[in-house]
Amino acid sequence: MSNDHAQWTTVDRYFTDLLAPADDALDAALADSTAAGLPEIAVAPNQGKLLHLLVATQGARNVLEIGTLGGYSTIWLARALPADGRLITLEYDPKHAEVARGNLARAGLDKTVEVRVGAALDTLPLLEQEGAGPFDFVFIDADKVNNPHYVSWALNLSRPGTLIVVDNVGRAGKVATPHPDDPAVTGTREMIELVAREPRLDATAFQVVGTKGYDGLLVARVLS
Repeated sequence: MSNDHAQWTTVDRYFTDLLAPADDALDAALADSTAAGLPEIAVAPNQGKLLHLLVATQGARNVLEIGTLGGYSTIWLARALPADGRLITLEYDPKHAEVARGNLARAGLDKTVEVRVGAALDTLPLLEQEGAGPFDFVFIDADKVNNPHYVSWALNLSRPGTLIVVDNVGRAGKVATPHPDDPAVTGTREMIELVAREPRLDATAFQVVGTKGYDGLLVARVLS
């Protein structure tokens, strides 16, 4: 596995250097997140570029992110928005949110992005009450135990045509079989099974390998 991971990382770097080159704001977001002691679990650069392209292709103007961390993925998402676009990102940890706000301000996105602090299952109902939706694009990358709830809320806050993307669904291959001792796997499996039986969603999921290891993404389109 170690040799495989080295090769995956080499290929990722090749793709990234040519197709998703870093810039000062993205580099600084990662550096400041590391300096602040945040876990190094942000999306890889080429995955960030994928999110950027999906938002742009979707023509999204209103984006919701569940799980901000240091704002690295948020920058990729927000940069794809038009001048009048907006992004709301939900972060549980106040320290993470503070780092993210600094990173977003440095990237010139503090007027485009609103960081809300608190448990997402508390803040999502508030978004519904405020009429903040419908969102054109939703990216879910938070605690995996609550993935089924996050997808349900994403659906509530969506419209026909909305795209919902969920990160870390491969769980290093564990997702294919029950792992009752791993709540993250259980939550991910429950989310995928919810999506599979939900008639309002058309979805696929796929495995990915790279500098972040062996994982996967789920992409769902809201039908009605």
